[in-house]
Amino acid sequence: MPSDPRPGTTARVPLPVAELHLHVEGALGPDLLRSFARLNGFGTAFDGTDPEPEFVDLQSFLDRRDGDLAVLRTEEDFHELGAAYLRAARAAGVVRAESFIDPMVHLQRGVPVEAVMRGFGSAFAEARATGMSCDLIVCFTRDLGAEAAEATLDAVLPFREHFIGVGLDSAEVGWPPSLFRDVFARAAADGLRLVAHAGEEGGPDYVREALDVLHVERIDHGLRAMEDAELMARIVDERIALTVCPLSNVALRAVPRMEDHPLFAMLELGARVTVSSDDPAYFGGQVDANLEALRAAGATEAQLETLARNSFDAAFVDEAERRALTALLDEAVASRAAAPERS
Repeated sequence: MPSDPRPGTTARVPLPVAELHLHVEGALGPDLLRSFARLNGFGTAFDGTDPEPEFVDLQSFLDRRDGDLAVLRTEEDFHELGAAYLRAARAAGVVRAESFIDPMVHLQRGVPVEAVMRGFGSAFAEARATGMSCDLIVCFTRDLGAEAAEATLDAVLPFREHFIGVGLDSAEVGWPPSLFRDVFARAAADGLRLVAHAGEEGGPDYVREALDVLHVERIDHGLRAMEDAELMARIVDERIALTVCPLSNVALRAVPRMEDHPLFAMLELGARVTVSSDDPAYFGGQVDANLEALRAAGATEAQLETLARNSFDAAFVDEAERRALTALLDEAVASRAAAPERS
């Protein structure tokens, strides 16, 4: 099997970060895709896959990604994909990964839930055994509906040892967070952490519903919260983390240019913004590539350090681990200051 799903390449040693918004299925790069296709009887059907796809919106990406995911069939497939992402993430500076998986996409194709949960779960357990801090978050595919989300929670709870939280992803418009009130309440009662995609396609009202109805602890994306000054003031005041994915936002045309990204204004407001890669095989690279794209668009070294520091502040870890992770960042920042890179 190929080892890495299109790891990002940058000139500098990456800053240590926590990656809080990553879909493991979105790390299915072209080499892995072709290998899984051949192993699972698809022949050469995926040989012509464009390694640099272009999208017009979120739905065009979801259609492409979900079609690609048909090649994943066995527990071993899910294990290898998870392990490949974690290897690439380590190379990109990730020292804490809280990664999304989408069981509903696979279950509707008839893949057993055991294959998905045990495959991804064993990959993350192996990484933890070698010293990487990492956990899984099960996402509900919102456009499959609340009833399917309830059934999925029932299906994955027997594998509770493999995940720490639940999330809400996929197409936003027409699928507001309030539809998923009951399943999120059940997850909270079971002690699971809560996050949700909101404000990528949907407006500020989707962000507000995610906070007030689902009671999420982090907002994934959250770009359109900037359209509501009162909401942004609340996000800043309550220190609600926003897990922003710059390369994804530009690729899906939520933001016209990196230089125009609302992340810069969010930082000026004092929001707890973090940076992640979303679906790195489709959007141009791992988290280090996202940080370098921001740097090229004008982000200062102090801003990049703040983004990394925010990621540890927002991670679902205890305080002892948070201090240990932050110490890695402090060491890296001191090292950079002592030996600045030549331009």
